[in-house]
Formats: sequence, C-alpha cells, structure tokens
Amino acid sequence: MLVRYRAVIVLLSIACMHALPAAAQAIKTQEHSLRVTTLISGLEHPWGLAFLPDGRLLITERPGRLRIATSDFKLAPTPINGLPPVAAVGQGGLLDVALHPKFAENGWVYWSFAARGQGGVGTEVARGKLRGDSLDEVEVIFRAMSKRGGGLHFGSRLVFDRQGFLYITLGDRGERERAQRLDEHPGKIIRLHDDGKVPSDNPFAKQAGARPEIFSLGHRNVQGAALHPESGILWTHEHGPQGGDEINIISAGINYGWPEITYGAEYGSGAPIGYGTAKTGMAQPIHTWVPSIAPSGMAFYRGSAFPRWQGDLFVGALAGRSLVRLRPQGDKIVHEERLLRGAIGRVRDVRVGPDGLLYLLIDHGSGALVRVEPAP
Repeated sequence: MLVRYRAVIVLLSIACMHALPAAAQAIKTQEHSLRVTTLISGLEHPWGLAFLPDGRLLITERPGRLRIATSDFKLAPTPINGLPPVAAVGQGGLLDVALHPKFAENGWVYWSFAARGQGGVGTEVARGKLRGDSLDEVEVIFRAMSKRGGGLHFGSRLVFDRQGFLYITLGDRGERERAQRLDEHPGKIIRLHDDGKVPSDNPFAKQAGARPEIFSLGHRNVQGAALHPESGILWTHEHGPQGGDEINIISAGINYGWPEITYGAEYGSGAPIGYGTAKTGMAQPIHTWVPSIAPSGMAFYRGSAFPRWQGDLFVGALAGRSLVRLRPQGDKIVHEERLLRGAIGRVRDVRVGPDGLLYLLIDHGSGALVRVEPAP
C-alpha cells in the first residue's frame, strides 16, 4: 500500500512539473525569452478563434458550439444560439470563425462547419449577425459539393483579403482524385464575395463544366491560411500524407499538385504517390516538412511585444506538438525554429491578438486557450 501511495505521489509530482513551465517559467528561444499562460481551460476540441473589437473573443468547439469569452477571459456558460445543425463526424464539426472586415459597422460573423445533405457530409460556410448571445439573420453562403460519406479532410480556414473577398480552404474529403476535378469543390480554395456571390474574375468562372467558385486546386487538406502582411497575398499550408506537409503561396487558377505530386508517401507501404515531387504545370511548395508536423493554424507576426519576430510566420503543429516559427524572405523560407516542443500539446490555431501577443488553441477533449508572452 505504501509503495502504491509513493507511486501516486511521484506521478502527481511529474504532472505538476510538466504543467508549471507552461504557466510560470521563462522559456528561452533563439530571439526572445517567453512564457505561456493558460487563459481558458476545459474547451472541447477548440478549433477557431476571432477577436471582437470590444475585447471579447469567439471560440469554436468542434462538436458544434460557438463560445464567447469576456475581455478578461471568462467563458460564458452557454454557447451562442442560432447556428445551423453541425455534423460532428470524424475530423468534421464546427471549424473556423472569422469577422467581416467591416464587422464594427455590419456585425457579420462567418463560420465554417461540416453539415449533412444529400449524399453525406460536406463543408459549408454560414454568416449571421451577432446580437447579444445569439446570431440573427443566419444564412448559408457556401456548400461544398458534392457531399460524401466519411470523416476525413474538411479543411477549413476562412480569410478575408484587403479587397473584401472571402477565401475558404477545403480538404479533399479523403478521396484524393477529387482535388484535380474542376466540377467538384473538395481539394480547392474557394473565393467569394462576402455575400456568397461568385466574383466575375474568378479563374474558372467562365469555363464550361467547372465550379465558378474555385480559385485554386490540387490541395489535400488546408488547415492554415493567412495574408502576407506586406503583399496581401494569401499563404496557406496543408497536410501531406506520411510526410510532405507544405506551405504554398496562392495564385488564381494554379494547380498545386495533389495527388499528382507530393513530398509525402503512401501510409503503411511508404510507396511514392503519383509522379513523385514535380510535374510540368504544377506549382512547387515553398516549404515542406518530412516527417509531418501536421500543421494547423497560421499567422504572420506583427506587434511590439516580440520585436525580433516582425514578419515571421507562426504555424501550429498537431503531431509535432509545438509552435513553429518560420522566417520568410521573399517567396522562400530561410529559417525554422520549433518552440514549446511537447510543452503544451496539439496546437490547432494560432492568432496574433490586438495586444501583439500570440494566442494558441490547444486541441484536446479538455483543451485550452493559451497566450505566449514575453518573459518578465
């Protein structure tokens, strides 16, 4: 009995030692000393995060709840009302959340989610006006077609560009050949007006048999997207198969290769996929990870809290259980640093807050919102 008691004490001590560095101790990195503070705990598989102008936060939980927290990080006890039904299937559920660029004027909130329909499940995007603890005037502005069974590769990040166009990233739904088909949405990046209408200058808008919403194709599962702070161009990353995660700079009408080319390999056998790593007419990634880090969430740093990180790109790692800092130079990545390895868990989303600090969502059944701060 005494041996068992001592073993329990040792295990509890190890657990406490693991938790304390993330909350209290300074962590040295190549450029800054930092610490990690847990702001909200007990979130169920949190996925997306958005900062409201009044200091409050919106957080999605994959099972289907949109939560709101006060500016001092007190979570409202009940979710926001008004969302359409969410299909929490496999990797699908309630996914990203974003504010309209003129949210302060119009109140529009956008979110992506998995939804059921004829044939199965697919990614959809809706918007509604936030009033108190409810969303009003809710409308679905995009439905990925066609819907299928299975629970893999829904995407999905939402980004508004400087002209007000909405980009929606989609996965191939686990059926890789769909990423090359222009008559289907999976495996694409979508570009729309804020009300869901198709821009007339979309690259395939006038092509017979093509879905006019498509902006780029050949993507496997894009779960990170952000505008470059200087050029305003969309950068994304996507999951590769058993290696081959990649970062791409997105241009209209470009084919990014999946599954014809990839730096990954078949699960289990390790056999090559498609034509290998290159094929004429298909874009090369600007950065790859082999083995995979399973990237999710993406943000360029702009702020005064970490001056030596200006312009750096931050990516969450699910399998890598870390925060990855990348230094871009033009259209290349010239340096990489892994931060917080194994210290905080699976990083699902990365955002730079209005205060210039980094906010991370930790994906777990009892997940958390944490903040990366300069160490005093």
